Amino acid sequence: MADNNLSPVTVIGLGLMGQALAGAFLKAGHPTTVWNRSSQKADELVQQGAVLASSPADAVAASELVVVCVSTYDVMHDILDPLDGALSGRALVNLTSGSSEQARETAVWASERGADYLDGAIMAIPATIGGAEAILFYSGSDTAFTTYESALKVLGGRTTMVGEDPGLAVLYDVALLGVMWGTLNSFIHGAALLKSAGIEAGTFLPWATSWLDAVKFFATDYAGQIDAGDKKYPANDAKIETHFASIEHLLHESQTQGVNTELPTLVHELAKRAIAKGHAENSYAAMIELFQDPKAS
Repeated sequence: MADNNLSPVTVIGLGLMGQALAGAFLKAGHPTTVWNRSSQKADELVQQGAVLASSPADAVAASELVVVCVSTYDVMHDILDPLDGALSGRALVNLTSGSSEQARETAVWASERGADYLDGAIMAIPATIGGAEAILFYSGSDTAFTTYESALKVLGGRTTMVGEDPGLAVLYDVALLGVMWGTLNSFIHGAALLKSAGIEAGTFLPWATSWLDAVKFFATDYAGQIDAGDKKYPANDAKIETHFASIEHLLHESQTQGVNTELPTLVHELAKRAIAKGHAENSYAAMIELFQDPKAS
């Protein structure tokens, strides 16, 4: 049953993620209004106590906190653009996947309509929404986040406001996804190497995961070196030229074991370029100089 002291919330868009968001609000006791182009997707939520709005205008009118989670920003605009001044005085929280440019443009669009805007990025699957480990990043209106922080934290225990630049949530999202893909690609490449010698991936797994603890130690040091801004990059663990020699071993073994060499070739080329730029004696943190230079490729 809804607690009248909790903020009413509207959820627009009832795909799997939208349903999970609305379900989390309902479970926490928030009066919840929902709308979706295909109204049958709201059936289970209505059984749980949600109110199905008959139109986007009615959905927006029902709550000062409006959460949108649809397939694209264009779809969001198709739904909300015709509403004229209906968003005025409301907090619009957009959890639709898109780019940082779209987030910033939408913040301006929302401001022109009198709404406080938060762009958000969800780093969780629908089944984990509402759980302690679900990560949701928000950026944009600090007023909106402060006002509705308790409601937004219902969606995930690791709810974080990362800044007033509306594009920051997206950047955190893709940056962390890059870490994920880089780690998974490297693990699977390593598994392929060991598979060539008859070693199962499951046997390799505990060694790979324990090695990540050491990698976290390296990353902690490198983050400090990068943020120092002095471009000194002291080699507290190993020089890039030392890394380069080991990368050559990785590339050689990939070639001789008949494993795809694209990933180690890329790492080899990046380290080679860093050395050519004068970073042979620096720590691996100096690779930031390549990644910050769009002409380096």
